[in-house]
Amino acid sequence: RPQCGTRMRTGADSSGGSVRYPVERAMPHYPDQIEYSDKYMDNTYEYRHVILTKVVAKEVFKLTGLKRLLEEKEWRDLSVQQSRGWHHYEIHRPEPHILLFRRALGTDPTTGKVPDGHAAGGA
Repeated sequence: RPQCGTRMRTGADSSGGSVRYPVERAMPHYPDQIEYSDKYMDNTYEYRHVILTKVVAKEVFKLTGLKRLLEEKEWRDLSVQQSRGWHHYEIHRPEPHILLFRRALGTDPTTGKVPDGHAAGGA
């Protein structure tokens, strides 16, 4: 019998009956060094994600309790290194050790200046 709080999935057994089984949760991947994704984009923003080490992820939890986004100074102080203009825009609760960043297309990577017609702050 699964422990209390274990996620269960319903499926069919070989005779067509219903069966419930526990869902395996994959262990998070914590790299030895901070990892950076390639950039990807839509019509408005370019995006990237940053995978934190376990030590840095724990610092993020201490800072925010996963209740707020990081300010630029905070993520830079945690040794996340990227050009100017990136904003931490979402907490992905299933994988809080992966920070999601975006910036308006056309943002100057040296100054962080957002092109005219885009809201500052990545919103």
